[in-house]
Amino acid sequence: MSTVELETKCTDLQELKRMKEELEAEITAIEDALKGHMTEAGIDCFTAGAFKVTWQNVESTRLDTTAMKKAMPPEVLNPFMRTTVTRRFTVR
Repeated sequence: MSTVELETKCTDLQELKRMKEELEAEITAIEDALKGHMTEAGIDCFTAGAFKVTWQNVESTRLDTTAMKKAMPPEVLNPFMRTTVTRRFTVR
């Protein structure tokens, strides 16, 4: 790709990310409105035409690694530690 094409791709990427942020904000606003309706009505599900909307508690149990690192000596934890490598892509 030429420099001009690369710059165009970067510009397009920035614009699409900006649009994504706007869409995410709109999605959040609509979700909040639906949740507000459910809270006011004291319900955790409803149907609207072809749509069934639910808002329910989901329970999960996870290991609190921060507390574990504070409570356990490193020699106990080190055999269970794993290092991973990822690549971070940024456009500024």
